[in-house]
Amino acid sequence: MENARRPNAVLTARQAGLVACTTCCKVHPSADARCRRCGSVLRSRDVTSLQRVWAWWAAGLIMYVPANVYPMLRTATLGHETQNTIVGGVMELIAHHAYGVALIVFVASVIIPVGKFIAIAFLALSINRASILSAHARLRLYEVVEFIGRWSMLDVFVVAILSALVQFQFVANVHPGIAAVSFALSVAFTMLSAQSFDPRLIWDADEADPS
Repeated sequence: MENARRPNAVLTARQAGLVACTTCCKVHPSADARCRRCGSVLRSRDVTSLQRVWAWWAAGLIMYVPANVYPMLRTATLGHETQNTIVGGVMELIAHHAYGVALIVFVASVIIPVGKFIAIAFLALSINRASILSAHARLRLYEVVEFIGRWSMLDVFVVAILSALVQFQFVANVHPGIAAVSFALSVAFTMLSAQSFDPRLIWDADEADPS
C-alpha cells in the first residue's frame, strides 16, 4: 500500500537497519552503540537537534537587535566624531554615490542575516508541520543557509580592517562600535543554529507525510 501510494519511495538506511557515524561517516548496523572506526556514539537521529536550533536562533535574534540599534563604526576626523549604525552607514555610502559598496554592505548586513533567520525558522517549523516546499527544496535551502553563513561576517571584517589601518592620531581614527560585537555574536549564533539542525529530519517528515 505504501509503495502504491508513493511509487518513487526508496529504502532508507534506517529502514534497512543501518546508521552512519556523524563524525567519520562509516556505516554500521543499528545495533552498534559506538563507531568501530572513531569510537563516537552512534545515533540514527539527533533528538535534541530542534531544541538547540531554536536556542541558538533566539540568541542570534536577540543579539541582532543591538547590532542594528547601536553604532557599528565610530569615525573621528580632525577631532569631530561621527557614529553610524549599519543602515546609517548604508545611507551615508549612498549619499557619497558609492552605490556598489552600499549594496554589498546592505546585502551582507541586512538581507542575508534576516534571510537566515527566516530560513532557519521555516526549516525548523516544517519538521512538524505541512510545508509548501518539497523535501529536496528544503534540503537545498538548508545547504544555502550553511554556505552563506560564512559571508555574513563581511561587515565585521570591514570594520576590523578599517580600525587597524586608519589610525592617524588627531587627523583620523576609526574604532568599532558596540554593534560590531553584537553583530559578530549574532552571526556566530545563527551559524551554530544552522549547524545544529539535523537535515535527516526533513526526510523523516517527508516519509511521515501521507500526501
